[in-house]
Amino acid sequence: MTYAEVLAHLHALGPELAPVAGGAPRRKFELAHMRRLCAALGDPQRRFASVLIAGTNGKGSTAATLGSILTAAGYRTGLYTSPHLRRVNERIQLAHAVLPPEYGSASTPAANGTLRLAPIPDDEFAHFYTLVDDASQRLVQAGELPGSPSFFERLTAVAFAWFGGAQEPDGPARAEIVVLEVGLGGRLDATNIVDPLFSVITDISLDHQDFLGETIAEIATEKAGILREHGTLITLSQHPEANQAIGVAAARLGVRGISAAPYLPAAQRNAERSPDAGALLRNRYTLLLEDSPGPELLEVDSPLAGSHQQRNIALAIAAAMELRNHHGYKIPNSALAAGIRNTNWPGRLEWIEPNLLLDVAHNPAGAWTLRAAIAALPEAQPRTLIFSCLRDKKLEEMSRILFPLFDSSSDGDSLRRRDHLILAPIPNVRAASMDDLVEAARKLDVPALAANDLPHALQLARELTPPAGIVIATGSVYLVGELRSLALRPIEVPA
Repeated sequence: MTYAEVLAHLHALGPELAPVAGGAPRRKFELAHMRRLCAALGDPQRRFASVLIAGTNGKGSTAATLGSILTAAGYRTGLYTSPHLRRVNERIQLAHAVLPPEYGSASTPAANGTLRLAPIPDDEFAHFYTLVDDASQRLVQAGELPGSPSFFERLTAVAFAWFGGAQEPDGPARAEIVVLEVGLGGRLDATNIVDPLFSVITDISLDHQDFLGETIAEIATEKAGILREHGTLITLSQHPEANQAIGVAAARLGVRGISAAPYLPAAQRNAERSPDAGALLRNRYTLLLEDSPGPELLEVDSPLAGSHQQRNIALAIAAAMELRNHHGYKIPNSALAAGIRNTNWPGRLEWIEPNLLLDVAHNPAGAWTLRAAIAALPEAQPRTLIFSCLRDKKLEEMSRILFPLFDSSSDGDSLRRRDHLILAPIPNVRAASMDDLVEAARKLDVPALAANDLPHALQLARELTPPAGIVIATGSVYLVGELRSLALRPIEVPA
């Protein structure tokens, strides 16, 4: 298949979380099916070391930071994340040497040039997807699989095959170590067939209850499914119900627990802030690394925005220290600092000039985090919110958290009279309807404008927001991905 044919094939499959028509039961996933598929590909996931990261919020930021640290240390690092902002290739990245094109070496880090994470090329994506699809069809025809693998199972198999060098059993794997972000839950996630060096669990909150359970304890139990008997877990103390569920699972398996708390800044102080939104977006602080050969200061300078990211940065540092102290990886403190500084994880409190703030807050916990960032803005600054979300998300709860901050009809807050709320449809089968979005605003008595589409929403926001104001876009990865592309598109100047 060509790359265009692969995209069409994937689009036809639809995402796992798409609503099921006619009240039919949702598909049940079994790791045995993923293992069978990968066995047909030569078990490429066994050809590289891996770290597995689960959680509700922050797992992508943690994975991106750890991947950047390993890349800065000179390792051929793979990074697998989901979902993507614009192109599916973004999910599968590998550290390549910038110049010359040869890979770096684990024994002589960066010997062949500075490494940089980059997405899988289109032609290689098409090649490995075809390889996975052919294997899938053979297994289904032979009765070894009950049905065709899902969207996420296929992408995970493509990532494993590319990182592990499928079809090249005598050659080296492309990746020396791969940082894997769990797609959904953990216990039954397609990534969970690897044998990770250790597992990381980030913050857990309510999300995807249809799949993972109605309580934080149930969801945490599913996330803890990535733990291995006598393995290692890196995490931070969080919601008591999550702590309890993870603790029970870890004790049952005899897991060695590592807290990332020593890598949090003192009192987890807020990132440096200044009056304009662009300046509040970096986390800068100093840590004392007492488990270095001797106590040493680490200057943290991360582009990841908001004080909540300090927890994810701490988890990534703890993971890097575990690799260095217990698994023989050569990660000097200079690589820690460079990797944190060079982390690329767009769409998370990302500032785009002149006045656009993008954040993929897609659940109530994410909305609260964004609300905290908005609280750091000058109160007199006019604000416009562009919002949309998927219909399987907590629209009513997210609207209660965010919409009142943009209430231009508020009698008690004259500063908000220049604010605007713009609701927009997103091109996704799981999208909330415009009627539902408008109704959510109506219930709160917050005036709202309905845009025809996302380009129209951005145009409206630019027309309505004063030059000194700020436009904030949030609610869905899909919304942020398209608006980011529109905002970064070069402006065409008439001849």
